[in-house]
Amino acid sequence: MTTDSDVVIVDAVRTPSGRGKAGGALADVHPVDLLSQTIETLVGRSPALDPASVDDVIVGCVSQVGEQSATPGRLAWLAAGYPAHVPATTIDRKCGSSQQAVHFAAQGIRSGEYDVVVAGGVESMSRVVMGSARMGADPYGARIAERYQPGLVSQGVAAELVTARWKLSRTELDEYSARSHELAARAQDAGEFAREVIGIDTPSGRVDADETIRRGTTAEKLAGLRAVFETDELSARFPEIDWSITAGNSSQITDGASALLLMSRRRADELGLTPRARIHTMSVVGDDPLLMLTGPIPATDKVLERSGLSIGEIDHVELNEAFAPVPLAWLAEFNADPDRVNPRGGAIALGHPLGASGTRLMTTMLHALEDNDQQFGLQLMCEAGGMANATIIERL
Repeated sequence: MTTDSDVVIVDAVRTPSGRGKAGGALADVHPVDLLSQTIETLVGRSPALDPASVDDVIVGCVSQVGEQSATPGRLAWLAAGYPAHVPATTIDRKCGSSQQAVHFAAQGIRSGEYDVVVAGGVESMSRVVMGSARMGADPYGARIAERYQPGLVSQGVAAELVTARWKLSRTELDEYSARSHELAARAQDAGEFAREVIGIDTPSGRVDADETIRRGTTAEKLAGLRAVFETDELSARFPEIDWSITAGNSSQITDGASALLLMSRRRADELGLTPRARIHTMSVVGDDPLLMLTGPIPATDKVLERSGLSIGEIDHVELNEAFAPVPLAWLAEFNADPDRVNPRGGAIALGHPLGASGTRLMTTMLHALEDNDQQFGLQLMCEAGGMANATIIERL
């Protein structure tokens, strides 16, 4: 049952995943142009919507420097030729930036301040290198160093700590990672991404499909890759680590953009647009900043308690595969069917364009719920600093 004040998803699209390096399929596209094409396609698919009636454009982007420094959502909207009076803002909640953009949009609509919002994200990791916003600076300061002696660690080392805490083996990590590629390849071959992926025009031609899926990946092949975060200093500090995180069981660095069209149910009805899902429940939490990647566990507890649903009532889970131990640790804590978790592959196969991943996951989840005639989807995103967003959507 829905009400006029419900926040509904009218449409959701994403770009193909391009390898985030020179020669990648989307590497020659400026991030503003990448996002602009995404927003133009999204808005254009609802011809009853006057772009002038959009109240805000809320865009997630993590590395807000260089080509991504000048409010990319604002520039993308203008590049699409849309009215200049529509504003935009940029959100940085690390890997959950565009999921948080959806949360802020939904909160604005529920409050009555907004009627229509475009929420999305962009990250061109080939053109704006991850970590470039720091420019060699210390982001922590003296008081953080004092509280967390002898210091916080990178996400890769945090993934090693999660692996050790949940006693996960290298074989388990690699088997899960091979599964991600296998499921993504199967979904691509079955045309399951066809409705969500939009074509992007590049100087080299049109790109219509994800290029990050590595067909034929096996756990045996992945076992030959070396662990990338081990150092003598860290080994001495963390003797419990068996050093298992590799490029093969981590998310891929990618280029991409994604966007959702959100509005009140009342406005959708006025425009004659058919809502595809509603935002059911949202939560955001902080967790241990040293382990960093465990936030989806308490975020799940919080969002389920708020929603009144049980984990068994969730038909589809999208849990960002920042590293293989993230979903494996989550599965160890919840009595969830593993076949319902990232059933079309995750970031290990489809990539993790930081600011765009939140709405990318939601786009995939929405389409899968529709294709499988399912009702509830749960999206979870671990984030730097030990944070996590959780969102439950209900297909209508």
